[in-house]
Amino acid sequence: MSKDAEKYDQRGVSATKAEIHNAIRHLDKGLYPNAFCKVLFDITGNDPDFVNIMHADTAGTKTSLAYIYWKETGDADVWKGIVEDAIVMNIDDMGCVGAVDQIVLSSTIGRNKHLISSEVINIIINHAQAFCEKLSGYGVNIMLSGGETADVGDIVRTIDVGYTTFCRLPRNKIINIDIREGDYVVGFSSSGQAAYEDNYNGGMGSNGLTSARHDVFSSIYRKKYPESYSPETDIRYIYSGSRLLTDEISVCGKNITLGKLVLSPTRTYLPLLKSIVTDLHSDLHGIIHCSGGGQTKVLKFIDKPLCVIKDNLFEPPLLFQIIKQESDSSDEEMYQVFNMGHRLEIYTPSADAAEEMINRSSQLQIEARIVGRVVKSDSPAVKIIKDSHMIEYQ
Repeated sequence: MSKDAEKYDQRGVSATKAEIHNAIRHLDKGLYPNAFCKVLFDITGNDPDFVNIMHADTAGTKTSLAYIYWKETGDADVWKGIVEDAIVMNIDDMGCVGAVDQIVLSSTIGRNKHLISSEVINIIINHAQAFCEKLSGYGVNIMLSGGETADVGDIVRTIDVGYTTFCRLPRNKIINIDIREGDYVVGFSSSGQAAYEDNYNGGMGSNGLTSARHDVFSSIYRKKYPESYSPETDIRYIYSGSRLLTDEISVCGKNITLGKLVLSPTRTYLPLLKSIVTDLHSDLHGIIHCSGGGQTKVLKFIDKPLCVIKDNLFEPPLLFQIIKQESDSSDEEMYQVFNMGHRLEIYTPSADAAEEMINRSSQLQIEARIVGRVVKSDSPAVKIIKDSHMIEYQ
């Protein structure tokens, strides 16, 4: 077992989720087996021209880091970011199949009441409404349907924040992934400050947090906050870095704490996807949300002898450079665990469509570029070319 794999195994997590994918491999994959999300028949109206999509996700272990930051600094606003993380991990997945409007949202929050105050719950519940109202200004309408908030301290160490989303949309609006030879790969940056964001975004998203927080931050948090990690984990792999949450980092001429940089809310691309899906639907061969699996995520959706060559990627944002330095992880591991600079990519056969997507992204202050291309191959593969060094995943 490699050093990187051993760390993941000891921390009780997986970069590939192989066990989960193995468990669900025989389940029905819906009307479009290669779609990014499972597409169901129209249970609400039994209309053959419509389909239903339901999705569920959480902010993952990012809540554990938010908990420590809140305790250390008293800054309760970090919980607003957790709300956005959990919502975006749902709606951006749904956006990949064309569901970009009229979405129903329900929450499932489990907390340890001894540690998580009513102030935090109040922020979480109310910020969901505020975030949805912000998105409505960009034509993305999300309706809150309520949810469940439970005090389950016996099974949740701090807090778990999750949402379930639902959408009904015309069948002809579905985007099924059908990546082909000759496609361009357009990547959309995960860092910077989009027009609808309030602060600089480090680009972390909500994947790889277990690795990042334990590799980057100091063992002082292990001693102060034992409730923030599993006691079954080997102590060597718990908060083994050198940094403090309050260490200041200079980014784009502004100082930001490293804790806030890692806790940057997961960027939603839905304001951009709403425009692209509406106007360029016929030019879309696939939309990939580079969440679990990072830059290798697309491998799960290639069912032909094709290779995605990514040879014009963004320079990894500062945050990922820090993670790599603190963790001593290989490039191969970093690109499989983290998005490394872009968390959304679109496959299109049209150079004109690619350029239009880049222009529309620029209008929202999100950097975009053609990051790669699709070629024939002996078997499905992703090749990342960085500084004349090639990393291949199959």
